[in-house]
Amino acid sequence: ARGMVVDMEHPTAGDIRVIGNPMHLADTPPSYRTPPPILGQHTDEILRELGKCEDEIGRMRAAGII
Repeated sequence: ARGMVVDMEHPTAGDIRVIGNPMHLADTPPSYRTPPPILGQHTDEILRELGKCEDEIGRMRAAGII
């Protein structure tokens, strides 16, 4: 009744239920546009933001670190 459980479509998991946003403001209700990421989906992006180059990321992947 409070919208704390949201049903959404996930690209690999199908229909899923996620926890809704606890902040409910009358003029700006929460919207749920994207499903949660799959495991490792943003790994390369985060490592690049931390200053890792593509070669370093490739070596970590080859070594099984990521």
